[in-house]
Amino acid sequence: MCGRYASARKKHELLEEFQVELDAEPDKELSPDYNVAPTKQVYAVLSRVPEEAERAVRQLRVVKWGLVPVWAKDPSVGSRMINARAETLAEKPAYKQAFAKRRCLIPADGYFEWMPVEGDKKKKQPYFIHPEDGGVLAMAGLYEFWKDKTRADDDPLKWLVTCTVITTDAEDDLGHIHDRMPMMIERERWAEWLDPKLADTSTAQGLLIPAQSGRLVAYPVSTYVNNVRNNGPDLIKPLPDPGESGLF
Repeated sequence: MCGRYASARKKHELLEEFQVELDAEPDKELSPDYNVAPTKQVYAVLSRVPEEAERAVRQLRVVKWGLVPVWAKDPSVGSRMINARAETLAEKPAYKQAFAKRRCLIPADGYFEWMPVEGDKKKKQPYFIHPEDGGVLAMAGLYEFWKDKTRADDDPLKWLVTCTVITTDAEDDLGHIHDRMPMMIERERWAEWLDPKLADTSTAQGLLIPAQSGRLVAYPVSTYVNNVRNNGPDLIKPLPDPGESGLF
């Protein structure tokens, strides 16, 4: 599963990278976050057709990580829906409507996974996994709108926008760390994946192609990332090579 990732690029960089036409929240910019955890606010790239418009417009929004289905009684269920398995998107009640109509891209610099330490079942070594070329990682996601029926219609908190990260089997080079990984959407498939007119889930499923072996690389990082209160670029700094320093 993907339960922690890094997203440090500035808004203007994401607007340019994803060729965004509309900044949905121009007065709001998230700080660089090297330890993005569930329930935090994150950036999502999506396409929607504005009122009285004839075509979909690609936009950047701030959403909450942890999808809350439209039928949920309260938003607390979102903390348990941070990931959606690619294999069952069209079947699970929590995801099937969003899969057909509300797909998005969740920008990341990379993500973290933990691997058990050989000989000590109680310890796990965190790894930072990221594109080898240093580019942005466009994680496949779904987003949803949830209405709080207890609030007035003019209350800005009436609607909650949430998201989930789609996961798949880890490719061979990464499978020894964890058996699952975020599903990446390559640049040439961004437009089709985001297209709200694409409602055929079998076609959308065909866009979910696992990353090629070698596309991502991993290295061990400090266990400081284990604590969600810790943040900063040091969290993605590689641990010293024990062969060079003599220290772990």
